Amino acid sequence: MAAEPVAAPRRPSVALDYFELTKPRIMILLLITMVGAMVWAADGLPPLWLIASALLGMGLCSGGASAINHALDRDLDARMERTRDRPVAAGRVAPRPAIVFGVVLIALGGVALYVLTTPLAAAFGLGGALFYVLIYTMVLKRRTPQNIVIGGAAGAMPPLVGWAAVTGSIAWAPVILFGVIFLWTPPHFWALALVKQDEYGNAGVPMLPNVRGVEATTVQIIVYTVILLAFSLIPVPLALVGATGEVLGPLYGVIALVLGLRFLQLAVRLHRTHGDLVVAREVFKYSLLYLAGIFFAMALDRVLLG
Repeated sequence: MAAEPVAAPRRPSVALDYFELTKPRIMILLLITMVGAMVWAADGLPPLWLIASALLGMGLCSGGASAINHALDRDLDARMERTRDRPVAAGRVAPRPAIVFGVVLIALGGVALYVLTTPLAAAFGLGGALFYVLIYTMVLKRRTPQNIVIGGAAGAMPPLVGWAAVTGSIAWAPVILFGVIFLWTPPHFWALALVKQDEYGNAGVPMLPNVRGVEATTVQIIVYTVILLAFSLIPVPLALVGATGEVLGPLYGVIALVLGLRFLQLAVRLHRTHGDLVVAREVFKYSLLYLAGIFFAMALDRVLLG
């Protein structure tokens, strides 16, 4: 009796491939930070239509930049197990359509932010997308182990977008939030780089563990985490200098302190275990929870105490 033919693995749909180009998991984290800034700016919950408008515009800008990144980094992605099944790297989407898709999304996102929120929000949204594509992807990623440090500016733009969408202006508060994400990015990505050190090495990406070594990387993770912890607490004592519109209360302060101390504890443990991969993976996963928690605490503080 002849064996029944084995069904070929089902190929993802074209729509699903294009959705994956937008890096939805990264987008969600960026949007959380934007909404947190909006709640702070409004000293409570902003109008839902404004939140929806900002989410639409920022989501399109973020997704468009990610799609172009997929196309430009397809050769690197194809060499890494973590990324080789991405739509462009795997050959399911051609580079040119991915770039066109990304450009259209960025343009639509800029228009949405301009028309539905404020011109300043649109400028920050477009600026973040262009920085990610032109500076991080095309220049920094392949050339310097500081790629994540400098490139982190792109991922730190959403709080500026959110604040500008509510107020139409800029202030110290969103700059502080920009700094929190900017300082969070290196320990977050360096923990991943430790886990995927061999893959980054094979792909030729000069991540810090490959260039400076594991020990130097774990020290840098501690340094950045300490600075991040201190920086995240700046909004609490601002009331002492009369910055009434840029103050967060004790609820945020306690949550930020607890989250930051746990982050630092994991960073120190990573150093003491000489970059143990299990601990590095734990640091990476916790860093995601940390950032979401910081911005959730901020929103909770303003909604309950604002």
